[in-house]
Amino acid sequence: MQRMTCRMFLVVPLFCLVCSLPVAGAEPAKPNILLILADDMGFSDVGCFGGEIPTPHLDQLAARGMRFTQMYNTSKCFPSRACLLTGAYAQQVNMARGPGAIQNAVTLGEVLRGAGYRTLMTGKHHGTQNPFDRGFDRYFGLRDGACNYFNPGMQRPGEPKPAQKRPNRAWCIDGELFRPYTPPAKDFYTTDAFTQYALEYLEEYKDEEKPFFLYVAYNAPHDPLMAWPEDIARHRGKYLAGWQATRQSRFNRQIEMGLFPADLQLSDPEFGDWDSLGEAQKQQEDLRMAVYAAMVDRLDQNIGKLIDKLTELGELDNTLILFASDNGGSAEVVRIGEGEIGSTTRWSSVKKDWANVSNTPFRKYKNFSHEGGICTPFIACWPGMIKKQGSIVRQPLHFIDIMATFVEIANAPYPQEWKGETVVPLQGTSFLPLLTGADVLQRPDPLFWQWSRGRAIRDGQWKAVSHSDQWQLYDINDDRTELNDLAGTYPERTATMAARWQAWFDGTKKKKDP
Repeated sequence: MQRMTCRMFLVVPLFCLVCSLPVAGAEPAKPNILLILADDMGFSDVGCFGGEIPTPHLDQLAARGMRFTQMYNTSKCFPSRACLLTGAYAQQVNMARGPGAIQNAVTLGEVLRGAGYRTLMTGKHHGTQNPFDRGFDRYFGLRDGACNYFNPGMQRPGEPKPAQKRPNRAWCIDGELFRPYTPPAKDFYTTDAFTQYALEYLEEYKDEEKPFFLYVAYNAPHDPLMAWPEDIARHRGKYLAGWQATRQSRFNRQIEMGLFPADLQLSDPEFGDWDSLGEAQKQQEDLRMAVYAAMVDRLDQNIGKLIDKLTELGELDNTLILFASDNGGSAEVVRIGEGEIGSTTRWSSVKKDWANVSNTPFRKYKNFSHEGGICTPFIACWPGMIKKQGSIVRQPLHFIDIMATFVEIANAPYPQEWKGETVVPLQGTSFLPLLTGADVLQRPDPLFWQWSRGRAIRDGQWKAVSHSDQWQLYDINDDRTELNDLAGTYPERTATMAARWQAWFDGTKKKKDP
């Protein structure tokens, strides 16, 4: 199978950090915004967060911008994407229990389009509405939750049958719905295709005077594990040292980078004994992680194409670029189809052992409200505006803060009503001050989580968390890896935080409209 050919651009210096001064008395130009979201990527999978997978373009963004060590998602794909799009908790907008229609909220597309932006989106939405109908001028992508990377639709002549969880995944191209979508090009691969459409959008609207908001919501590296053979080949053999060795190496790099203090304790391992595996099993596990690494590698390659295009168009200096993942590495187990891991006929998952490695140094993984499930690698790069280049920010943030930040940056009006529905007030806090030099962000309310059996509340340094059991209490300032449960030491604090979480949760279930 040949890989998808994409338009190539001249290699030029990635960043020019000299900003032109605004004309006296003129209103400053609104910046472009590029929001990039990965899917099921663990905290340490990116090179600049400790990983061994080569991600040079993300690493360069971090070097010229900021890394955040406490940006939080919801631990699950669709509620995270709902929080990000609306600036409200998923529980408030009909997206807490399953992918549905966003209610009582406006989207980033709707708000920024109202502020004069050209709004563009490619990739995964994971809801029942077409983003084209929720504020985006253009949309190409998977409206659903997961799909075959090489062919999300029906078997094509002369090709093997693609492995599918379901054969009718929803796909949208602008206002048109496909169920399923069978790509005509036999060199289709979702990560490449999402980027290609994004590049074409940027080219199409390059002569407009209005700024653009481009949201590229990749589905990588969510299962199924599928990658181009040449990408897989670059990573084969790198994981034969096993889970423990790979995780320890990542942790060592995180300490060396200064992401965490030198006295941080690595959380207890949640994987098996590598040495107990036979040689064939070790080779299979090496292949499993090599395919996953290849998917992250390809993701970074495509991010590089987006950066090159911004450079070519002369827009890089006036573009805020943000990168995050919608939840931690996934321990879910899926096995559909036959053939080798990585191919179009086999739907495989990374499983718990490697997920524990992906989420280094934290506990747990996707679907848990512990740090391994909810903490994402987060990068912000804004040439000319971010002064503390290469800095590490440890302020707690949440996806609900994205909308508040964009509203402030774009000076955008935020409505109280939208198409007959009362709009939930902004729940987040703008982190624009952190981008422009502030050391501390004042947040008036705690942060909350609830997905499935997981629940948590974060108030300053304190985090109470539970997973179908009693509440645990951690001092996150001293114990990021959640090893020392202080619930017994501070029972009153634990009870107060649990009660406040319950009040929040009960409040989200109230109807917003009469």
